Amino acid sequence: MKKSLVAVFVVIGMVAASGVQAAGDAAAGQARAALCIACHGPGGNSLNPMWPKLAGQHPNYIVKQLELFKAGERKDPMMAPMAVALDDKTMADLAAYFSSQKRSDGVAAEDQVELGGKIYRGGNKASGVAACMACHGPTGAGNPAANFPNLAGQQAIYVAKALKDFRSGARATDPNMMMRGVAKNMTDAEITAVAQFIQGLKQ
Repeated sequence: MKKSLVAVFVVIGMVAASGVQAAGDAAAGQARAALCIACHGPGGNSLNPMWPKLAGQHPNYIVKQLELFKAGERKDPMMAPMAVALDDKTMADLAAYFSSQKRSDGVAAEDQVELGGKIYRGGNKASGVAACMACHGPTGAGNPAANFPNLAGQQAIYVAKALKDFRSGARATDPNMMMRGVAKNMTDAEITAVAQFIQGLKQ
C-alpha cells in the first residue's frame, strides 16, 4: 500500500511540475465534434455502452488519450484513424468542449452495488486490490492535477472492458503501471461489480 501511495505522489508531482494544461476553445471544439458525437453521443454522452462518455471528463485526460491513440501507444481500430489527423490545437479544443458538457447519470445494477461499493471504497486486502477511490475519489470525480479520470456515471460495459484490458496488459498506457497493478488481481466478478457501481456514481 505504501508503494502505491508513493507512486501516486510521484505522478502528482510530475504533473504539477510540468504545468501542462489543455487550454482549448470549447466553441471551436464543438464545431469539430461531429465525428466524435457519432460514437460518443450528443454532448459526449454516449448511447452505446461500449463507448465511453466524454462529457465532463477532465480536458487534460482527453488530450492525453488522443495523443496516445495518435501515437499508436493506445490501441483501438476505430479511434486510431480518428486521432491520427488531429493536431494539438484541435485536441485541446475538443477536450475543452467535451469537458464543459454535463455528464448524464447512470444507474447501477442493484445486485452489484454491495460488492462494487466494497471494492471501490476499500479494495480487497486479501488479494491485494487497492481501493478505487484512493485515486478517483469518493464520488468518482477523479483528480485533474494527477490526470486521474472522472469515472462517475461512466458506462459499465466500457469500464469493465478497460479494467480487463489493464489486467491482461492489452492496455499499457497507465503511468507507473498503476492501473495494471490494481486490475491484475481483480476477478471477473469484482470487475463487473465495480463497473456497475461506478456507473451509478453521481457527483
